[in-house]
Amino acid sequence: MNFNLLLENLTNPALLFFVLGIIAVCLKSDLEIPSNSSKFISLYLLFSIGFKGGQELSHESFTTEIGWSIIFGVLVSLTIPIYTFFILKRKLNLSDAGAIAAAYGSVSAVTFVTAVSYLDLQQLILKGHMVAIMALMEAPSIIAALFLISIFKKDRNEKIQKLSTIKHSFTNGSVLLIVGSLVIGYLANAKEAEGIKPFTNDIFKGFLAIFLLDMGITSGKKLKIFFSFGWFPIIFAIFIPLFNGCIIGMLSSIVTDDISNRFMFAILAASASYIAVPATMKISVPKANPGIFLPMALAVTFPINITIGMPLYLLIVQITQ
Repeated sequence: MNFNLLLENLTNPALLFFVLGIIAVCLKSDLEIPSNSSKFISLYLLFSIGFKGGQELSHESFTTEIGWSIIFGVLVSLTIPIYTFFILKRKLNLSDAGAIAAAYGSVSAVTFVTAVSYLDLQQLILKGHMVAIMALMEAPSIIAALFLISIFKKDRNEKIQKLSTIKHSFTNGSVLLIVGSLVIGYLANAKEAEGIKPFTNDIFKGFLAIFLLDMGITSGKKLKIFFSFGWFPIIFAIFIPLFNGCIIGMLSSIVTDDISNRFMFAILAASASYIAVPATMKISVPKANPGIFLPMALAVTFPINITIGMPLYLLIVQITQ
């Protein structure tokens, strides 16, 4: 069962385009995505994720449990990048440590979708507000990572001001876009929002495929660097997600008793973003090497979550019910 899920998702067109980008580099092809187009696609993906999350949230009847679940999800997204940043900073440079911390504090939409399929197989139902929580968990980790990078980025001639650092973290274009889109999606009239659904939903996977092709090309050019760091990135990409998933799976009982919700919290904590965070880092922290954090998220963490993680997280929430 887990093998079929793994095979199905590893043959996802978007992921295969990522592989194509790496192959193109290995073959020394001149294939490339124009930089302006790449930036536009990055912004589009952030906008679409935020807007769809806001729409999902607007359709839910707000309850105390949902309120606490939202707070819990945001706190998880803020906490994970903080402690992982200090682990990563011991081995990697500041930009890479921040980017990886942001990726593992944020979430993976593909892993989320895969988890929904797994719930179906277990005859469990996904609650709609978890989609909104997924979108809400994108921005806090990015803000935390940008804040940490700014704090530790010391300049010989000037001292970093904490207030300006906080302002930059919240007013960063990518963060502002995804949070603003979430708010707009929540406030938007349902009929009017339906009019732009073809743009936010129907073409999303196509743009995602092109984005991952670009990321594959970028990663392929720097893939040798990934292996130059030895076993550390691989070990981190295996054990940190499993640790996060198990811990959050247990702690989620504080805010909800629903097994499917707790399972999804574990998945969100365990997954690593390869859409919103790479799109943000490409614009905000260009020194961060996607040849490190993208292979970690896609080639290691994703299959680990599909094969080992999902059964483990479900078992954890069931025995702690």
